[in-house]
Parts: sequence; C-alpha cells; structure tokens
Amino acid sequence: MNSIVLSIIVLVIVGLIIGIMLGVAGRKLAVKTDERVVAVRECLPGNNCGACGYPGCDGMAAAIAAGNAPVNGCPVGGAPVAEKVAEVMGVSAGATEKMVAFVKCAGTCDRTKNNYDYTGVESCKMIPFIPGGGPKKCSFGCFGFGDCVEACQFDAIHVINGVAFVDKEKCTSCEACIKACPQHLIELVPYEKKSIHVACSNTMRGKPVIEACDVGCIACKKCENSCPKDAIHVENNIAHIDYDKCVACGICYQVCPRDTITTWDPKQAERKAKMIEKKKAEAAVAKAAAQAKA
Repeated sequence: MNSIVLSIIVLVIVGLIIGIMLGVAGRKLAVKTDERVVAVRECLPGNNCGACGYPGCDGMAAAIAAGNAPVNGCPVGGAPVAEKVAEVMGVSAGATEKMVAFVKCAGTCDRTKNNYDYTGVESCKMIPFIPGGGPKKCSFGCFGFGDCVEACQFDAIHVINGVAFVDKEKCTSCEACIKACPQHLIELVPYEKKSIHVACSNTMRGKPVIEACDVGCIACKKCENSCPKDAIHVENNIAHIDYDKCVACGICYQVCPRDTITTWDPKQAERKAKMIEKKKAEAAVAKAAAQAKA
C-alpha cells in the first residue's frame, strides 16, 4: 500500500514539475500575435481570391501589418476597405483608382463567322485540341464557353450572344477571369474611363480580319491619327489605348469604321449615330449629283 501511495506522490510531483517547465517554456517561446494583424483581417472581405498577390486575406493582413503591402492593396474591398485598414494602421488610405475587367472582343454570334458547327466539351481550355483552333473563324477572339464565368465569385461576367461581357458595377477586379481566359482577352481598365475601349485582339490585318469578323480591327490608324491626346496607337495591328493620356473624348470611337472601339456612354453613341447619318446623307447627295451630271 505504501509503495502505491509513494508512486502516486512521485507521479504528482513529476507532473507538477513538467507543468511548471511547460508553462515557463510557453512564456519564453511564445510567438506574440500582432493585434493589428487581427484587426486588419477583420476589415478585409474574406474572399481569399489572391488578387492582392498574397495567399488569401490572412496573408494580406500580415503583409499590411508588417508594412510590406499598402493599406489600399485589396482590389476587392476597394476604397471603403482601404479606409478601414488605414484607420487601423494609423495612416492615410491614399487615392485608389477603381479598376474593372474588360473583354477585348466584340465578335458576337451575329458579327463573327464560323468554320463549322462544334459539338463537344465546352471549355475554352480545350480549344488548342480542337481542329482549326476552334469553331470561330477568328482564332484570336472569345470562344464563349464561359471558363471566366465559372471563375468569377461575384456574378460579374456572363456569356451573351457568344462573347463574355463584364458587369462593371459588380466587378471587383479580383482578376479571376483574367487568369481563367486562355486567350488572354481580359484586362483591367480604369472604371472612370470605362466608356472607351478597343474590343479586338486579332493581330492579323486587312482581308483576313474582314473575312473573320465584322468588327475586327483592321489597323487603319484612323483612331491614332484623330486622337488629340496621342492616347491611342496601333501596335501589332491592334489599337491600344493609353489610359493615362485618354480623356474619354470619344473621337476615336466616332471615327472607327469597324465599330471595334466600344462605348457605354449613351451620349457618345448618340453622337456617332448622328455622324453616321450625316455621312450617309452626304454620300447620297454626292451620288445624286454624280448621276445628274451623267
């Protein structure tokens, strides 16, 4: 009996010693948690999309607290989240320009030609394995199978009439659609200048483009020659807009003979419609005059 009691006493003493040692070691070796990391993490939206360049919102919060990332580095949260994070960090949020995704293709079903009717796996990633580079005559454009739609967590992109279109108001610039597009058709553009964009990615020129799509860029350079701000240039047979220079005046949109340059501005569309009608009227008058002379 005495041996049993002695064993129990020894175990209790050993347990107490180990417990004390663990307690001391825990205090000595404890990793202190930066309260700012927790506070910043609570401000972030929690989508864990990785658009900030860090592994989820936890990684972003740690980077901000450590001073390795800006307080306005979350593209999903935008300015409201940046202000909350800045308040936690005790700094200024700074100016943040909202960016939105844009699909550089306007080759809808009624505007582009097809090589053949396709039946098979409807995934854009499968196109390289499909004969002829896909069913559409233009192999540079949107295939319309919706890999980008599946990737978007915010219901901001949908395939309409064979081409993906972005809802600018829903877009959070998380870049998920950009990563999902094997054609590299989607890019981020400034929200404030969203009314003027080049909706084409075909690097061919002239006849091949005309035969493939009614709205493809033919590198005519009318937009480049007309821009008063030197904000648009034709490179590799495609017009590109420099948004740092662009003031969204709409001149390039108005002179584009192929409707390759798009706009969401009703006033711009109205001006172009009037210009087209004016040109038609002038052409009709010139034709009538020529017939009268003949």
